[in-house]
Amino acid sequence: MNTLGLGTAGEVSSLECASDALVGPVAQHSNAALVMARDMGEQTANSTKSVLRLRTAAKAQALRVAIKVRGKILFINLGDVVAVHAKGKCVSLRQNASSYLLRESISVVAERLEAHGFIRIHRSVLVNATFVEEIWPLSTGEYCLRVEGGKEYTVTRTYKKNLQALAEFWIGTGALFPG
Repeated sequence: MNTLGLGTAGEVSSLECASDALVGPVAQHSNAALVMARDMGEQTANSTKSVLRLRTAAKAQALRVAIKVRGKILFINLGDVVAVHAKGKCVSLRQNASSYLLRESISVVAERLEAHGFIRIHRSVLVNATFVEEIWPLSTGEYCLRVEGGKEYTVTRTYKKNLQALAEFWIGTGALFPG
């Protein structure tokens, strides 16, 4: 017989009894640990779902465009494009450091990019509204627009109504855009 030899009659005196005495508390602790692990797993699963939702939203905002350049297909983030310029029968997508030529008319590109924050300011220019820093009126009835990086564009009278799409909410601009 295996004995622990703990002494008095009321105490545990064998390995069998000792294991029975320990199983109860260990089982309670392991059950608590399992419940905590399950809860942590649910929290992790919920966090993972939230991260996946955020990534999906970010991907929707960071739309990528495929462009054929020199026999290759290049993917660029539309959010990095500052402006689009017409060049004959083509358009040039301009980023801060580079530009890409695309065989498409400015009208077709303007129609496709309007839903993605691009506004037409000239018959041959579209700008990404997120890059616009400043606009001011000129004496000719036209406007001047500055984008990040300091590049300035003239907004012709035909397209000055499109400037209102630059912001959802305007304060104190009553005289700036006369009807």
